[in-house]
Amino acid sequence: MPVQDSYALILAGGSGTRFWPLSRSTRPKQLLDLFGSGTMLRQAVQRALSFLPADHVLILTNPAQREETLRQTEGLLAPENVVAEPVRRDTGPAIALGIGLIAARNPQASMLVMPSDALIGDDAAFATLAQDALALSSRKAALITIGVHPSWACPSYGYVERGEQLQDAGLAHACYRVVRFCEKPDASTAQRYLEVGNFCWNAGIFVWSLPYVRKQLAAHAPQLAAFAEAVVRHAADSDFIDHEFRKQTPISIDYALMEKADEVLNFEATFEWDDIGSWISVGKRLAQDGADNASNTPLAVRDATSNIVYTSQHKQVALLGVSDLIVVDTPDALLVARKQDADRIKQIVAQLPPELT
Repeated sequence: MPVQDSYALILAGGSGTRFWPLSRSTRPKQLLDLFGSGTMLRQAVQRALSFLPADHVLILTNPAQREETLRQTEGLLAPENVVAEPVRRDTGPAIALGIGLIAARNPQASMLVMPSDALIGDDAAFATLAQDALALSSRKAALITIGVHPSWACPSYGYVERGEQLQDAGLAHACYRVVRFCEKPDASTAQRYLEVGNFCWNAGIFVWSLPYVRKQLAAHAPQLAAFAEAVVRHAADSDFIDHEFRKQTPISIDYALMEKADEVLNFEATFEWDDIGSWISVGKRLAQDGADNASNTPLAVRDATSNIVYTSQHKQVALLGVSDLIVVDTPDALLVARKQDADRIKQIVAQLPPELT
């Protein structure tokens, strides 16, 4: 479809607790250069700009992260396209805000919603699939998701069950009707999803036309619909939007809309995807030694196995007689945790002095 009728909304909030001490409230995962290839936020913006003009790409962040977001997108996006939500209200109100802002510019547009904190392995494949989905949304009354083929029975992701394939001669990629959205399953259920074969991970990537999504919000999420319509009428009044946003009830877009919508379709990603959800995920992408130790810095190892070591400054690290640890070193803090406790790091962050969070 014509680029003048396509927009992208990049969600770029986050608390910064999963990757402490490297991440902080002002510098969460998407603002970190974890692997020396640029931050995930800047990669996401460049990915969108590969098929959209700069004035058609918007970022939603929060006040604590807006300054760094502006710094990282300088030269790519205009400052007015970086919008800070005044408070955290989950993805439902955030996306409703984005719908209103884009509808105020072009009420007939199609819209891509994408998170900023996932690694995409093939930007060209992403762009091709996104354009196919955007084109479909302009001629089909449906909300569209892009899912990821599961490589293992992960219990930490939501799943989407797919039904029959959509017959549309204009599509370059296979597209399926969505049967249902599935909550994060237990291990045995995730294994069953994997074996059945018609389930994919919910990557939080959505595409729709603004006329259709606004109708669906009105039918299934009237509070969000009213907010989005108010934003359309008052898009230039930041004080009004701030006031109205604070009144919204926190809810995810999945609960508020996707699980209730009249017609939902699903494309399967043709690119590598990883949400890098914990230090365990980071460890899989770092240099490995023969004892399953992963590190971004030189290691001296004796009787030490299956550890993850990450330093913000290049330094020699020695491991002696330890296994299954996460060790993260920054100039002002040091984390030592068992790998099995990677998802509990946010609990210890709550006990830290404010200047370290």
